[in-house]
Amino acid sequence: MKKLFLVLAAAAMTFSTAIAQEAATATPEQPATEVVEAVEAPAEAVLDAETEIAGDSIHYVLMQKFLEGGWGWMLPILVVLVLGMAIAIERILFLSLSTINTKKFIAQVEAALNEGGVEAAKELCRNTKGPIASIYYQGLDRYHLGLDAVEKAVVSYGSVQTGQMESGLGWLSLFISLSPSLGFMGTVVGLVQSFDAIQAAGDISPALVAGGMKVALLTTLLGLIAAMVLQVFYNYVIVKIDGMVNEMEDASITLTDILTAYSKK
Repeated sequence: MKKLFLVLAAAAMTFSTAIAQEAATATPEQPATEVVEAVEAPAEAVLDAETEIAGDSIHYVLMQKFLEGGWGWMLPILVVLVLGMAIAIERILFLSLSTINTKKFIAQVEAALNEGGVEAAKELCRNTKGPIASIYYQGLDRYHLGLDAVEKAVVSYGSVQTGQMESGLGWLSLFISLSPSLGFMGTVVGLVQSFDAIQAAGDISPALVAGGMKVALLTTLLGLIAAMVLQVFYNYVIVKIDGMVNEMEDASITLTDILTAYSKK
């Protein structure tokens, strides 16, 4: 990966250097008077250009559309999006911090078990993060009760660890469903406002229905965007949890085999 980045950086530098050389060759030298005139351009023109760029910036457009959609319907959707993103980021960080090198950890547990016994293996598990280490500790802690007790403890505590990893996903799923629902509710309200305006005026014209239709479309748009963003993070977290659960099940079988071999010594 580092080599790829170096190659891309070198290619970008080479390409930019070539463009600069071509531009220097193609551009004739300007007289000194023109350069001085360009430097002494009025400051007002520069300010006007900056103002125009700022007015057409993406942040300005988004804020304008947000205000046009109405605080009453746009703000709840935005709050739902922020809460859902907070839960998704928290789950991603939790799962990332709980991930370990499973093969290396199993080898260390087996080595500690052979060299220092069950207590040494338990100490290693106690000092290691992640659900697999917690499951191993619970299984080793019940080794004196027999292998059947170890298997039951591993299965039961595996379910507990799975529940901890899935914590908060119910709220995230709720926010995914709630975002477009709030958008569609704003759509209905916008349409009702349009028909109220038509009824009050006694006539149909684009100016009467424009405001209500804009509210309807903007709230629906924001609701759908929020739902799609949260859905992407939700699926990522689900895939991450499924992978960790598969590793937990595989590691649990390996622990049973290790303790079976250890008990025969």
